[in-house]
Amino acid sequence: MKLPLQVLLTEAQENLSMMQIQCPWCGPRAANEFHCGGTTAISRPQLDCDDATWGRYLFFRENPKGAHAERWRHTFGCGQWFNVRRNTVSPEVDAVYGITEPAPRSEP
Repeated sequence: MKLPLQVLLTEAQENLSMMQIQCPWCGPRAANEFHCGGTTAISRPQLDCDDATWGRYLFFRENPKGAHAERWRHTFGCGQWFNVRRNTVSPEVDAVYGITEPAPRSEP
């Protein structure tokens, strides 16, 4: 027996594992409510730096496999910025902490 397309789509959506992010102000929400602002703790070079230094700052970023700290904004919620340490291989979020707070220690 063939199932209608709507039933198949609903079953497929229920089986998907969407990444959840714990907003410090709103609680756990689906990742599509947020916007990633890039890697956290990047130091901007001085304005009088050479072109090569400025180019490295703009275009070259680490792309690690595993734990990675990023800035996130709850765009479709409270609008607040905060830091998230997440696994780039799985939908696991290891830590959520404020922009001015130091990163919590990783658990082994």
